[in-house]
Amino acid sequence: MNDLQRFTFIQSIFLLFTAAVLWVFFPVGGALDLSLIEPWMNETGNFPLRYDWALAVLNHSWVKTLLIAAYMLILLQWLATFKIDRMKAQRFELGYFFAAAMLCTIIVGILKSQSAHACPWNMTLPAPHGFLWEFKAEHGHCFPGGHASTGFAFMTGYFAYRLSQPKRAYFFLCTGFILGFAMGWAQMMRGAHFLSHNLWTAWVVWCINVVVYALCYKRISAQKTNRVPSANVETSILPQV
Repeated sequence: MNDLQRFTFIQSIFLLFTAAVLWVFFPVGGALDLSLIEPWMNETGNFPLRYDWALAVLNHSWVKTLLIAAYMLILLQWLATFKIDRMKAQRFELGYFFAAAMLCTIIVGILKSQSAHACPWNMTLPAPHGFLWEFKAEHGHCFPGGHASTGFAFMTGYFAYRLSQPKRAYFFLCTGFILGFAMGWAQMMRGAHFLSHNLWTAWVVWCINVVVYALCYKRISAQKTNRVPSANVETSILPQV
């Protein structure tokens, strides 16, 4: 069994197993979702932190803008490889990183636009003694989590550098997971998403990356082979580890 076959087999098992876990233990609007989001609600079913500056402006706007700028930086570096000879060795990895990450966010956005699942803040009804959950709310387009996908898409770097630069690959894997989970949790505190929305977002992003990686494996493998010793002198301004 070669590396691609082994990778595809392991990832297929992992995706099937995690999908089953999410389906059984994290149904959208299930018991775990409700128990984890209710601490951020008041007795009338509203979310006091919905318009909190740190969550609504800093997290939802500024952090997302910074991440978009980071993706644009990757794109600019890819464009620079056509003009700067010493960066040519990085052309495929940078192009792959940007294209696959954008594909992840676009597909999540399309899924979200077609989803019937509403946001938690649109799913509560006032009641004489508190509030009730209304899971037939008409407002949809809230699943999976588009905001979290911007962070989770950074995990694409793991696939781009998995063979050629393992340390950098794991840097992007950890960074993407932490960013996506933190951004998604902040949205959950506002009432914009359930935890299941964000977990499924991570699953979708990972699944897309596995498929793209398998399709591009020959080129990724060749990139490792074609790297010369001088490539150890990093010219990229991406984070080093």
